Amino acid sequence: MGDLRNGCLILLLILMGFGVDVKGENLVFKVKHKYGGRNGNGSILNDLKAHDNRRHSRMLTVIDFKLGGNGFPTDAALYYTKISIGTPSRDFHVQVDTGSDILWVNCASCEGCPTKSDLGIDLMIYDPKASANGKSVSCDEDFCMVNTPYSDCRTGMPCDFQVSYGDGSSTAGFFVKDDIQFEQVSGDLQTMSMNGSIAFGCSSRQSGELGASNQAVDGILGFGQASSSVISQLAATGKVKKIFAHCLDGKNGGGIFTIGPVVHPKVNTTPLVPDAPHYNVIMKGIEVGGQVLDIPTTMAIIDSGTTLAYLPHKVYSTLIDKLIERHPQLNIRLVEQSFHCFDYTGKIDDGFPVVTFRFADSLPLTVYPHDYLFQIEESRWCIGWQDSKMQTKDGSEITLLGDLALSNKLVVYDIENQAIGWTEYDCSSTIKLKYEESSGSAYTVASHNISSAPMMDSTKFFTFFLIIISILFNLLK
Repeated sequence: MGDLRNGCLILLLILMGFGVDVKGENLVFKVKHKYGGRNGNGSILNDLKAHDNRRHSRMLTVIDFKLGGNGFPTDAALYYTKISIGTPSRDFHVQVDTGSDILWVNCASCEGCPTKSDLGIDLMIYDPKASANGKSVSCDEDFCMVNTPYSDCRTGMPCDFQVSYGDGSSTAGFFVKDDIQFEQVSGDLQTMSMNGSIAFGCSSRQSGELGASNQAVDGILGFGQASSSVISQLAATGKVKKIFAHCLDGKNGGGIFTIGPVVHPKVNTTPLVPDAPHYNVIMKGIEVGGQVLDIPTTMAIIDSGTTLAYLPHKVYSTLIDKLIERHPQLNIRLVEQSFHCFDYTGKIDDGFPVVTFRFADSLPLTVYPHDYLFQIEESRWCIGWQDSKMQTKDGSEITLLGDLALSNKLVVYDIENQAIGWTEYDCSSTIKLKYEESSGSAYTVASHNISSAPMMDSTKFFTFFLIIISILFNLLK
């Protein structure tokens, strides 16, 4: 039976094209490399390189940004990441903002730039002259002509920029180009350094809240759709796909922020409004405690750089009426001329209704009472919903959904397919990013919270303690 089995196996292997030697009871396979046995100057190496290049072309660069901060209105009220700029590189903490396009950082000789931060970070100043590869962008360069088509920008002049934000703050300066180090995902829970030459703003003048120390960072990292954004610049060089995701941890702070296709968890999506300057979606309706509000279909902007949520006046008034319908005895008063607050001693998730936004393609976004109510004292709560009072150029009122509505959800921005989607998720856990197009192979990426100071472990503490004792002992000799 053994000889018959071996004979059948040998015949099968010969038919499949394998070379086989039979030595006693053993089978010896003659294995040849696909590119082996060829002659010619460098032909084998060329074939191997071509094979590797074809495989690399199927691989995607995925990037992990370590997050810090939180969305609490009484605390940081923003999320930020750390990037390294220049040669030699220096670390800069920048707010992540899907509502704007460019990356900019505080620069040397800046007027109005913050000098200290209450967020526990050391503020840095970027100086293009101190970096080996730093250089200013001139008006005649393609980047400037596409992104700042000003009539007074002439050949040889520096390419200026100016950005104004919804809170009235602004920054201005000039564009520079330098190397930025990104953390490329290289394996499960692993990263390696990757350089990218990026044009970004060098801020020489600021006004408004940007200079306030309670929320001061080194700049803003815009993740908008314009060609000036970092993701668009990386995609233009073929390094990444124009897909990114964030999961803002509304419980612990920090979370996940990545570039690359997400394969786990799965999210349902809604189309982006074509040719809109922001991540605009069609909002079909709102439900409060399961009751549908009588409001018209409108557009909404998804913006991680905004802390609260801003609604058109009619929507806001209707929503607030429904919230207090269960508690007509609540004494609501205005605090800091901005927030409507009240005293409440019960469990807010039991006492107030869930709010659900409905978008095109039946995509819901659910916001719980613990998301839209925030505590300022032991039994005093404030409402995060705000009356928008903002309009588009055509006079339409704006719905702006910020961290209040987006926290504790994985949000995926698929610019390539002009769609955005989300799902409720534990933002202190992990997600999977696809790094090879053909096979769908994926790497695991974990959450981060760089705003939490690392605790000294017991071994290091014991070593440190012994060193101090030794020094004191020598001093007392």
